Amino acid sequence: MSSWNIVYNDEVLKDIAALDGSVKKLVIKAIHKIRENPLPKREGGYGTELGNKHGIDLSGCLKIKLKKAGIRIVYQLERTGTSMAIIIVGMRADLEVYREAARRLGR
Repeated sequence: MSSWNIVYNDEVLKDIAALDGSVKKLVIKAIHKIRENPLPKREGGYGTELGNKHGIDLSGCLKIKLKKAGIRIVYQLERTGTSMAIIIVGMRADLEVYREAARRLGR
C-alpha cells in the first residue's frame, strides 16, 4: 500500500508549531509512520478507534498515542480516497484534547 496523503488544517499546524523541538520531531516522525497504514488496528493499521465517550463524540476518528511525550494525535480517514485529515495534536490533559477535537469537527 502506498502512503496516504495528509491534510493539515491551520489549527493543527499551530498545534505542531507550539510543541517543543524534540517533541515536534517525535510527532512528525509518528505522523509519517502512520501515513503508511493509518487504518484501525482491527484492519491491521496503527490507529485506535474513538467513539462517543464522556459526552464527546469522536465516532469515525482514530488516534495514536505518543505515551512518553503524553501526546495524542486524532485523525480521520477519507475512505473513498487515500487521504487522512489530522484533527488535533496535543497533550492528553484529562479529556481536553478530545473535547477540542470534537469542537474542531463541529460536534
